[in-house]
Amino acid sequence: MDTKFRIALIGAVLAIAGCQSSSQIKSNTAKVGLINEDISISAPKLRDDFIKGMDISMLPEIELLGGKYFENGHQEDLLKILKEHGVNSIRARVWVNPESEKGIQYGGGNNTLQRSIELGQRAKALGMSFLLDIHYSDFWSDPKKQKKPKSWDSLNFEQLSSKVYQYTSEVMQAHISAGVIPDMVQVGNELNGGMLWPDGKSWGQDGHEFDRLSVLLTSGIRAVRENSAGQEIKVMLHLAEAGDNGLFRWWFDEITKRNVEFDVIGMSYYPWWHGPISKVKANMTDVINRYHKPVIIVETAFPFTSENGDGLSNSYSESGPIDGYDVSVEGQAQYLSDIMKLVNSLPENKGLGIYYWEPAWLPINGATWSTKAGMDYSGDSWDIGNSWENQALFNFEGNALPSLNVFKGK
Repeated sequence: MDTKFRIALIGAVLAIAGCQSSSQIKSNTAKVGLINEDISISAPKLRDDFIKGMDISMLPEIELLGGKYFENGHQEDLLKILKEHGVNSIRARVWVNPESEKGIQYGGGNNTLQRSIELGQRAKALGMSFLLDIHYSDFWSDPKKQKKPKSWDSLNFEQLSSKVYQYTSEVMQAHISAGVIPDMVQVGNELNGGMLWPDGKSWGQDGHEFDRLSVLLTSGIRAVRENSAGQEIKVMLHLAEAGDNGLFRWWFDEITKRNVEFDVIGMSYYPWWHGPISKVKANMTDVINRYHKPVIIVETAFPFTSENGDGLSNSYSESGPIDGYDVSVEGQAQYLSDIMKLVNSLPENKGLGIYYWEPAWLPINGATWSTKAGMDYSGDSWDIGNSWENQALFNFEGNALPSLNVFKGK
């Protein structure tokens, strides 16, 4: 039986009053779609070991640029706010060298090894677990791009495989030396198309794509296992498009056929891109039964408004419902409650939990997807700005939204 709690959205407006004028409150209320009425949201009943995580890789950059976070009108450290709302795990991505040869940063959080370590230290200090997401690139890696680090470009395949092992070992040792033993490590990020293109590309080559990809993955996995400080660290392999069962069967059939040893299957699920939640449930259930591995939604998000907080168009900007969920604070909260209940109910308790992606990416000047140098490296055409602020769990001024309360579910 789910417990119930009442979210008073007027309270969020009053919280804003603690740090802004009445004219600002009126403007901001319209901007984030808050309304002066109570909304009843189901707080899911979850297993004690259920992961309620957040990827906050942008945080060091946002703090450096002056971003601040508020709970009930009082400024507070972001991780403390998250902890108080039930969040129990932090995820951080790490890039090899996110700057140009001239030393110009790429943006997107500039997620260096040192920033990952610092986030891990902050998480561990609050008793949270820590998920390390190794991209094996100097910048964003996803199904559409898996670009090698600049300094790895001239390596042949054997050298590249050795470099994956060496680099992964160095990343692990640096975290451990700083007192941060990751509880879980992703070897690669959204690996639908493989990694380290073209050597590790999973399609469109010569028929031996998965042979090479498996070698690269095994090198990274071996490095994690051999640099674990005697602790049991789970290794995750992660694909996007959680509603596509054909994709997951194709990819993991090939990987398991080649005896790649991993522990967890990670999935990204953004409902406006990846289809209805019913397909995600069917895919997760099939994957558990087929590969006998636990699964986790390692990236997800939902918009609380269709409004824009800066000059860059939002990744999702429509105002209509997504799979039956309204684009609103209430819709965001209900989506989160439902996705957590879904994962918690999977067979054999093999649904480990969820991570919300970048819940605190505020639309402040400089907190961009990419600088010009980053666009030159990646080949993407992003404009400078933030396309994610309407999917945060904080409004545009950094005030915690009522939907964050869903993570208190027990």
